[in-house]
Amino acid sequence: MTERESMEFDVLIVGAGPAGLAAAIRLKQVSPDLSVCVVEKGSEVGAHTLSGAVLEPRALDELLPDWRDAPPALATPVVEDSFVFLTEGKSVKLPTPPQMHNEGNYVVSLGNVCRWLGEKAEGLGIEIYPGFAASETIIEDGRVKGVVAGVMGITREGEEGPNYQPGMELRASYTLFAEGCRGSLTKKLEQQFGLREGVQPQTYAIGIKELWEVPKEMHKPGKVWHSLGWPLKSDTYGGAFLYMFGENLVSIGFVIGLDYPNTWLSPFDEFQRFKTHPAVRVMLEGGKRISYGARALNEGGFQSIPKLVFPGGALIGDGAGFLNLPKIKGTHTSMKSGMLAAEAVAAALAAEEPPAVLESYPEALKASWVWSELHKVRNMRPGFAKWGLWGGLVNAALETVTAGKLPWTLPHHADHSATKPADQCPRIEYPKPDGKLTFDRLSSVFLSNTNHEEDQPAHLKLRDPDAWKPVNWDRFRSPESRYCPAAVYEAVGVEEGEPRLVINAQNCVHCKTCDIKDPSQNIDWCTPEGGGGPNYIGGM
Repeated sequence: MTERESMEFDVLIVGAGPAGLAAAIRLKQVSPDLSVCVVEKGSEVGAHTLSGAVLEPRALDELLPDWRDAPPALATPVVEDSFVFLTEGKSVKLPTPPQMHNEGNYVVSLGNVCRWLGEKAEGLGIEIYPGFAASETIIEDGRVKGVVAGVMGITREGEEGPNYQPGMELRASYTLFAEGCRGSLTKKLEQQFGLREGVQPQTYAIGIKELWEVPKEMHKPGKVWHSLGWPLKSDTYGGAFLYMFGENLVSIGFVIGLDYPNTWLSPFDEFQRFKTHPAVRVMLEGGKRISYGARALNEGGFQSIPKLVFPGGALIGDGAGFLNLPKIKGTHTSMKSGMLAAEAVAAALAAEEPPAVLESYPEALKASWVWSELHKVRNMRPGFAKWGLWGGLVNAALETVTAGKLPWTLPHHADHSATKPADQCPRIEYPKPDGKLTFDRLSSVFLSNTNHEEDQPAHLKLRDPDAWKPVNWDRFRSPESRYCPAAVYEAVGVEEGEPRLVINAQNCVHCKTCDIKDPSQNIDWCTPEGGGGPNYIGGM
């Protein structure tokens, strides 16, 4: 058995995203004497944080009321909202849905927001360990006692290399898991403690994003633009965004629900094609792409929220799925969940006999604005899955008019189950990239600054390698080679009649789409060594 050093804290938080850092700050505000530690797998706080992002400041106002006196870098007040429907060659302006009105909101780099929150947290005496990946949950006598983090130097063959470090046991009275979408420890906790029993499956999307710098005369700081329609078919949920902020920066992205049916579809290539639309091309004219990234998003909302507590810990933030899909925002709800969990932890630790399970946290959440906000929009995403684009829009309008008070809750289905076999889907031919407006995957991954230590076990694994050919190849023609936005998966040997899968794990940008969309749920995304993965620059 590996001997490890151990450190003890009152509270341990896994993940330095908005939820984790909001929880840490709130803990110190309520109970300044508590010892609080935050571990983050990215090389620095914000390195793995990717979002649109338009920030609704409601939770931030509650956490740090004077934040506008010294805001995060690049935070830009929204000055204009646009919502359009695209056909192949035209753009039709639509009324902006009420949920998408952004008066009082800010276009931000979410990575910069996290770096800024990290500085606030450290100023309160919170210990933050970036580059420290939590690879294992410590569970003793049925209770979470902390995590193992910082294991490094395991060779590709799974042996202890010359630079091996066994990591440390970080132990705490309570551990809050703020890993974000499809966290590697969170998904195991859901299984171990039955947290998803009695709730709808989580449903997801992949968001792919580029950061551009455009000429000053083309730039309108605070411009927010959303679209739906082309290039997607009506049976595929998705849309696009373009936000202008800072000094000549444009954040442009494309989101596709992972319940899309056509196995030949490539989200990355749909995004590249989208940029060629006349209404989009003109906003990037004369600009230069400077960064790239991708991530999965929880879209299930209200009916997909799992049980949030278990002995010794709780789920907070996007790991639990608090995205308000019609708003296209989840930072405010994620932060509020972290704040409420922090208050529950502080109260528990102040009690004579701290409870094993933080039942007061989900109770407080259900009494908060987060719960009512998500309940109102619970039927919008499954409406699109059930009735397609046009029926989904009618349903969304009805839900909006009635403020979500209709007496039903529509169900979800697991995204991977929606994929149709290759022989039932029309093939999609994508144009070659021009290297100016449209690009290939590998040049894109280069701009994400992705790096992994080469001599380490692959963090992307097939649970059953023998299942790949009869399922993924024979039935679906290797969909992972298309839905992965980073050229991680490659089917080789096809011309020789002996197809096999090559996994280029070093390219992985940690979007976790493969863990979600694989037809037989055969791909397992595990955390690599700390510091590995993308390193998004400040504007992302």
